[in-house]
Amino acid sequence: MTEGTPSLSAERARSAGLAFTFLRGALAAGLGLSALTVLVMVLWISSPAPDNGPGGALHTAAGLWLLAHGAELIRTDTLGGTPAPVGLVPLLLTVVPVWLVHRASRDALEADEGRSAPSAASAFALVTGGYLLVGGAVALYARGGSLSVQIPSLLFPAALVVAAAAGAGVWTASGHPIGPPPSWAPVRLHEELARSRFRERADTACRSAAAGVAALLGGGALLVAVGLVWHASAAQQSFVHLSGDWAGRVSVLLLALVLVPNAAVWGAAYGMGPGFALGTASTATPLAFSGRPALPVFPLLAAVPDQGPGTVLNWAAAAVPVAAGVTVAWFTVRRAAPVHAGRDEAWSPWETALTAGLGALGCGVGTAVLAAAAGGPLGTRALAEFGPSWWLTGAAALAWTVLLGVPGALLVRAWRLRGGGRGPAWETAEAEGAPAVRGPGEAPEQLPQEPGGGGRRWWTRSGRRDTGERTEPMPASGTMPASGTMPASGTASPSGTASPSGTVPVPVRASGPRVSATASGVRAASATGGAGSEGGNAEPYDFLPTEPWHEPTAARPPEEAGPSGSA
Repeated sequence: MTEGTPSLSAERARSAGLAFTFLRGALAAGLGLSALTVLVMVLWISSPAPDNGPGGALHTAAGLWLLAHGAELIRTDTLGGTPAPVGLVPLLLTVVPVWLVHRASRDALEADEGRSAPSAASAFALVTGGYLLVGGAVALYARGGSLSVQIPSLLFPAALVVAAAAGAGVWTASGHPIGPPPSWAPVRLHEELARSRFRERADTACRSAAAGVAALLGGGALLVAVGLVWHASAAQQSFVHLSGDWAGRVSVLLLALVLVPNAAVWGAAYGMGPGFALGTASTATPLAFSGRPALPVFPLLAAVPDQGPGTVLNWAAAAVPVAAGVTVAWFTVRRAAPVHAGRDEAWSPWETALTAGLGALGCGVGTAVLAAAAGGPLGTRALAEFGPSWWLTGAAALAWTVLLGVPGALLVRAWRLRGGGRGPAWETAEAEGAPAVRGPGEAPEQLPQEPGGGGRRWWTRSGRRDTGERTEPMPASGTMPASGTMPASGTASPSGTASPSGTVPVPVRASGPRVSATASGVRAASATGGAGSEGGNAEPYDFLPTEPWHEPTAARPPEEAGPSGSA
């Protein structure tokens, strides 16, 4: 009887949901470790001279899995007997565990049948805890192999990478929320952020930052590809030199593939100016490649430039950060001043510059994080420093994107609004054959009248300013008063009642940029927003007759044709 009570079943369902969420994190870690272990075992089996037996292969797989999370390894089986650190993380190998943790935390917030979904904080903590529990067990197992792990690196950056991926999954499952600020924040801050379109600006800045980082990585990969083609013979010789059998060459090829994102980050750092270190005594930049590089034999390292001062071809690598700055500006202006937006719909110059600056800041931070992950030591002494400097690369990315992105965004915004900021109604009116909406002071456009007097009507300008919304009668049959003007404000209906039969009330806004009305399929537009004040200053009010333009005059009865000069 107690098992059937609602409170007990709800409590058990909640406990089962929390346990299943914890299991999701452990399962994500097991999947990544299993996939890497299978790959290492296949390469070990196919090797003609396997070493250390299957236990050594399993320890190697465990060490590589920990290295993929950013942990620093210690290689004990060196030729000199001195342990050597290995901190160069293959970034493509990192994608697998990060994606698995992200997916586990995202799916944990989906309610399954018979189990309730946990809260966001519970899902984050349980998935992270389950994953790190498996990671700790793997670290203990790897200590007995040739690739042991340094314990401090398990906390930073390995645990931080797992927590960041789990947090990103929870954020994705929650619908990518950006703001509002927490409830304990001052009310004035909430109001200010609501008025300043905080969510739209933050989303635009994040998108432009991601696009800038992608442009840098794409440009860096292009530089690496050009370098490999330029030094194709050296790359081929290093590939053949590392292994003579097909299993070893497959291993070298897989290692080169997982290091391609690292090479792209190095290429981006080279194009921006700071370059990268090839040991403690050598640095490669577009200006010069100086020092004595400690270059291991590896195909990707054959793409480094030749030693000596830089040439025009080396300086051409600056096109990479230029492309990143233009990308940040373009993605900012896409939201700040769309193609068909008017001046009242576009962001102000200050808002546009601020958003572009925030995008540049995000691009600099993202580039610095990637540069820190793409480099690291490969040994002792000369190989203790290998790769780009994270703070120099991040500062260079920030400087390039700020100096090019912010002015570029302002210039593109000014170019798009150069015509007065006329919105979509301008293009729509021209496409339908109607004269475009005119600004104050512009001369009215007159269309040629068709023979017979019954075709297109002349545009009529009439009306006085008013302070509120009102309605003006428009003849439904397409005719107009003989005077060719519309009644002024207050004279169309003295008693305040509806206009006579056969007319269509057309609302006129007092302070809007334009008003569009449709009567019998024809659009009427006003450029100035309606009539004026009681002073009687006449402002233009344009409208079209409600009859179709394409209707021939001969096809209508004489009594409906109207006087030829009625317009």
